[in-house]
Amino acid sequence: MASAVPEDPDRVTVFAPAKINLFLHVGGMRGDGYHALQSLVAFAEAGDVIRAVRGDDLSLVMDGPFAGTLMGEKENLVLRAARSLAAGTCVASGAQLALTKNLPVASGIGGGSADAAACLRALWQLWRLEDAPQVTRAALEQAAIETGSDVPVCLLSGAALMEGRGEVVTALPELPLAAMVLVNPRVAVPTGPVFARLKARSGVGDMAVPSGFADVEALVEFLADVRNDLQAPALEIAPVIRDVLAALSAQGALLARMCGSGATCYALFADDAAAARAAQNVQQHNPGWWVCATRIASNSIGAPRSF
Repeated sequence: MASAVPEDPDRVTVFAPAKINLFLHVGGMRGDGYHALQSLVAFAEAGDVIRAVRGDDLSLVMDGPFAGTLMGEKENLVLRAARSLAAGTCVASGAQLALTKNLPVASGIGGGSADAAACLRALWQLWRLEDAPQVTRAALEQAAIETGSDVPVCLLSGAALMEGRGEVVTALPELPLAAMVLVNPRVAVPTGPVFARLKARSGVGDMAVPSGFADVEALVEFLADVRNDLQAPALEIAPVIRDVLAALSAQGALLARMCGSGATCYALFADDAAAARAAQNVQQHNPGWWVCATRIASNSIGAPRSF
């Protein structure tokens, strides 16, 4: 699947897939005030959508089931990313941006970061920056780093090892396209307080991530020996996460774990049918939760591996 859907030279549509931290280890505080991280990142076939049309200035409108949550924000990450790219490339053009918000907000699946990265990919194409001799890929990557720690890996939107504070991204071969269920109890968990409560740290840099996995079982076997260090402190803030994990495990999940800083949890299943049944059962017993049966996406679902 291509990153953008060709419509006309002045209109671009880009998919913004949900980011899944299959594991997330946290090290010590860096000199810049950020924690050192190491994470195996995958992306889901579920996500938001960014549309960009040429305009005189930069503007943003939103729709979708979770758009209302963002209406009160002074500056969405999408606009921040757009302004950073425009400043870094000295682009005089504008764009009318539209975001269809399908993913819950502040949920640990990189929704805002994925949207910002999709905006960067859309504007790169809309403004034809690849044809500008004075503009390099470094400008795109710098705009991603300036916008947020998760934006660089979302710019790639494929299997990757994320390190540093998030700015060091190593592309990996495609992961098994495992069936997966995402569940969010509709509780927002702010990242700052989760890190503030962090006590046990796995540390970073000592563990090698395999270059590939033969199948879903091999991936699950590897993940069983790692963890999400932020899960324990997030549970202190939002104990309902424990209920989500229990509900997913009760459906026969091969593995159930919290994503990012929460509160969304992911579970891997043997096949699509098992994931669909699990999602239906979890939703039936918890009608207030957001439940999504999906899969780990192929590396081509978001951005191409190079521009």
